[in-house]
Amino acid sequence: MDTSFLLGLLALVLIITGIAGLILPALPGIVLVFAGLVVAAWAEDFAYVGQGTLLILLFLCFLGYGMDFLAGALGAKKFGAGRYSMIGAALGAVAGMFFGLPGILLGPFIGAVAGELYQRPDLPAAGRAGFGAWIGLLAGTAAKIAIAFIMVGIFILARFL
Repeated sequence: MDTSFLLGLLALVLIITGIAGLILPALPGIVLVFAGLVVAAWAEDFAYVGQGTLLILLFLCFLGYGMDFLAGALGAKKFGAGRYSMIGAALGAVAGMFFGLPGILLGPFIGAVAGELYQRPDLPAAGRAGFGAWIGLLAGTAAKIAIAFIMVGIFILARFL
């Protein structure tokens, strides 16, 4: 088999896995999308997509990763979440992954509420903190998804223009 075909196939698998990882917390989605784009450029010996484009994509990859964490922290802080609430939200997101879509959606909220209740036994405050952490995680995920598709768009433009 041709090496460029195998590299192209690997690139496709990495990009598809990365897109799934944008929603699933256990996979580093945006990093996998970037890796897939690098492999796709490599498959064509960097003839169409070169160093400049890859540096822009790398910057966007770091930006997406950072925005994910920043959005979660800002959303939680806005609603009064403490440190344990954020830890609980992260653990809830990972645990929720094993329970399908309901777990992915409810895991961060339940984890944040549990973390906040551990820190201070005030149910209304814990509910607000859980809601804030959940909104922050959703905003971070939305930002990651948008940036990943921008990365793919830039790659396509660089490749075909």
